[in-house]
Amino acid sequence: MDHQPKFFENLSGTGKAIGVLTSGGDAQGMNAAVRAVVRMGIYVKAKVYFVYEGYQGMVDGGDNIVEVSWESVSSILQVGGTVIGSARCKSFRTHEGRLQAAYNLVQRGITNLCVIGGDGSLTGANLFREEWSGLLEELAQNGKIDAEAVKKYAYLNIVGMVGSIDNDFCGTDMTIGTDSALHRIIEVVDAIMTTAQSHQRTFVLEVMGRHCGYLALVSALACGADWVFIPEYPPEEGWEDMMCVKLSENRARKKRLNIIIVAEGAIDCHNKPITSEKVKDLVVQRLGFDTRVTILGHVQRGGTPSAFDRILASRMGVEAVLALLEATPATPACVVSLSGNQAVRLPLMECVQMTQEVQKAMDEGRFLEAVRLRGKSFENNLNTYKLLAHKKPDAELPKTNFNVAVLNVGAPAAGMNAAVRAAVRVGITEGHKMFAVIDGFEGFAKGKIKEISWGDVGGWTGQGGSILGTKRTLPAKYLEKIAEQMRTNNINALMVIGGFEAYLGLLELSAAREKYDEFCVPMVMVPATVSNNVPGSDFSIGADTALNTITDTCDRIKQSASGTKRRVFIIETMGGYCGYLANMGALAAGADAAYIFEEQFDIRELQANVEHLTEKMKTSIQRGLVLRNENCNENYTTDFIYQLYSEEGKGVFDCRKNVLGHMQQGGAPSPFDRNFGTKISAKAMQWISKKLKETYRKEPGKVFANTEDSVCLLGMRRRNLVFQPVAELKSETDFVHRIPKEQWWLKLRPLMKILAKYKTSYDVSDSGQLEHVAMLPKEAVPAAI
Repeated sequence: MDHQPKFFENLSGTGKAIGVLTSGGDAQGMNAAVRAVVRMGIYVKAKVYFVYEGYQGMVDGGDNIVEVSWESVSSILQVGGTVIGSARCKSFRTHEGRLQAAYNLVQRGITNLCVIGGDGSLTGANLFREEWSGLLEELAQNGKIDAEAVKKYAYLNIVGMVGSIDNDFCGTDMTIGTDSALHRIIEVVDAIMTTAQSHQRTFVLEVMGRHCGYLALVSALACGADWVFIPEYPPEEGWEDMMCVKLSENRARKKRLNIIIVAEGAIDCHNKPITSEKVKDLVVQRLGFDTRVTILGHVQRGGTPSAFDRILASRMGVEAVLALLEATPATPACVVSLSGNQAVRLPLMECVQMTQEVQKAMDEGRFLEAVRLRGKSFENNLNTYKLLAHKKPDAELPKTNFNVAVLNVGAPAAGMNAAVRAAVRVGITEGHKMFAVIDGFEGFAKGKIKEISWGDVGGWTGQGGSILGTKRTLPAKYLEKIAEQMRTNNINALMVIGGFEAYLGLLELSAAREKYDEFCVPMVMVPATVSNNVPGSDFSIGADTALNTITDTCDRIKQSASGTKRRVFIIETMGGYCGYLANMGALAAGADAAYIFEEQFDIRELQANVEHLTEKMKTSIQRGLVLRNENCNENYTTDFIYQLYSEEGKGVFDCRKNVLGHMQQGGAPSPFDRNFGTKISAKAMQWISKKLKETYRKEPGKVFANTEDSVCLLGMRRRNLVFQPVAELKSETDFVHRIPKEQWWLKLRPLMKILAKYKTSYDVSDSGQLEHVAMLPKEAVPAAI
């Protein structure tokens, strides 16, 4: 699709006033959305108003509706909750309340509203919009406003953003706050696992989700829980016996702990509640296990927003302002949302209706329908969980007589172990014998290969680094020995989990097929690298964890800089030549600049950045943050930039530098990486099974695959997971700098600059089309981890 880029410079907000409010339950990331709306609004020369305390503030008026400036939203990006307050409002539900709210808005000329909240808040906004002209007529009749005002403010435009930790809104992959809530849950589960292990305990964890089991399901998937209860998929009759059998089987396999996750709205198939206490009593009575209950409660709403939520909310906020600028009286109220890694606009009421359909299906006992209505991603999570949680008895497993080897290649990335676990368990379920290769291709050549069982990978999802061990060595110099090992162990397929070296490795192995028949087997690669520099995939396992590490560190550094005043920090990130971490880290941490290799810069730009910071120091925000990718420029090193800033900033600000280094590769994987790793790896294993069946030759009784499409990379492309032959990806690769020639996230560069007050061009060709809910292709995308 070749379109002319469309830039938003043509859209002006002059003369427009935008009100922004947060309503309903709070969620981490709401502040990032508020910040983006305010700054983008001011950037396009609109007036922006805070509406404090949600709809209550709109009804009460007065000091609750105030015009804000650029600095009003400084330092709120890393704060959880909402700084403008949120309240449940009874009066807005009455006609009188809405009449008063309309009067308060007209007084300030506000005819554009950006509402951040759940489905209740958004439904309220839509009703307000439909009644608007009637409310103004009524105000005119009461003599509150004149006929001129009725004409001038005739239409109210509404754009919604969904802020809800439950991820219970149809039409959007991830709502603002969901990823952060998962972070809180996983932190708790990881901590509980160590104590449960010490005492051989069973823990029943209750997580939020009154009507939606997303948090419970995804956290169960991310920590490998033994059992999960969710409202959309109640357990079948006799579940009590089945659960107790599973728990005791797990104990018999030397598993020292059991984790059971219960959504607060969990029910059985007769719509009767299943409470965490009920589950605990059952385990104690039937099995006599030492069992404890932990109710997570409001911990899940608290804490600092994750990198994902900050970037999501910032993108949504900017998109919301664009949607308001483009809105006409005929445009329906819309919701800006995320599908895959793309911002989309959807009619608000279509989403609300679909969300209500799910509840209706659950109330009427149509549970399969409820799961389907939740969307492809939810369904995928459920199927993957069922596939990985419980091992079928050996007698029920098929026997394919195929041997599949799994190995890690490249640098360690958080989430690799989750991917290995999923591959091993899906492989066993499909009837294959699974082999683990220790220390990448180098270990393969040395014969470090062993069979790996279902139980061997228990508890791997939460482990950082690479348990199998990984090396950067490429296979080319070991081809003979690797072929020999494949022959000796009769390996019929290969699954490689790794970064750019894994991609190069597969290219080398497929090139060696002419010489070695052993390499004529299906091979698949799953991208795992903190750098996110693998062609053919928008995301790699490990990048999200690294991004969170960078964001957390930047938050602390910003705090230090705020304390000392007038200080600028230069922070160096990893990534090789790929600027993903520096660019997205800058967006998530609210940095002033990010230097990356993909966007060449010269001394004039450095000078402009210094001047920009000098101006900033005159305002109330007296600190600066600059990120630099490690290889962005061979001469403008971190030291050079630090010295330049120190010299040029003399008397205005002082400078400090910080190289983040290998801490970016470490740490427990984020929920996103655990889930992305699990789902993408399970899908890759299913592809291997399919290919093995297709390429098995009865004569001479072996697998023979030598076509290009039998060596693939499974990547996330825009909204879908796609298998791409590695040979076809060559043309998309810059091999010298080890990056893809085109990278989607470069489109977000201007976003960071706008939010840091730089004038720039922003291509908005991708946004603006209103889509419809039912049509959204919701393949298993990691944005909907």
